[in-house]
Amino acid sequence: MLIDKLKEIRVVLGSQSPRRKDLLAALGVDFQVLVKDTAEDFNPLDTATEIVKSIAKKKLDAFDALEFQDSLVITADTVVVHQGRILGKPTDKQEAIRTLHALQGNQHDVLTAVAISYSGKSYTFVEKTGVSFYPMTASEISYYVEQFLPLDKAGSYGIQEWIGLMAIQGLQGSYENVVGLPTARLYQELKLIVEAE
Repeated sequence: MLIDKLKEIRVVLGSQSPRRKDLLAALGVDFQVLVKDTAEDFNPLDTATEIVKSIAKKKLDAFDALEFQDSLVITADTVVVHQGRILGKPTDKQEAIRTLHALQGNQHDVLTAVAISYSGKSYTFVEKTGVSFYPMTASEISYYVEQFLPLDKAGSYGIQEWIGLMAIQGLQGSYENVVGLPTARLYQELKLIVEAE
């Protein structure tokens, strides 16, 4: 079984996101967290899929190939796309409120790219989830932003928080992907990568 095989490999999560740490731990994987400083700049002419993939790959490339030759390194990046525009992390509460007003009552996509290196090879994939919000009142949006301060979250919200309980109308795809790590897809990819060795 994959979990048994992973116990014999040094697994490194290159992310300081507490949500990704929780999800990978819940998957039953033993790992250590090691984050390398990486610039998250991108070409604005690229598609959202190309952008999120390139950032996850940059995070992976920051790990020295020789030093981590015998490790399995996982990095990830998540973006929210609404009406063709990438919504990053808000700069302040006002931007978070504006973003949530724009998202309510319609659908947006959450893309998470995962980059993996193992045994001298690297792999990347992108998972997409469609998210629909019910309409929210201005006071509900303000309450969420004041109470939960979602300034560290792409799209200005965390689906695992209060807003996810009261405003999510539907999902097309993986819930965990919206949290920040598509665990089921990751597990399937790791089976192919580790068991191919």
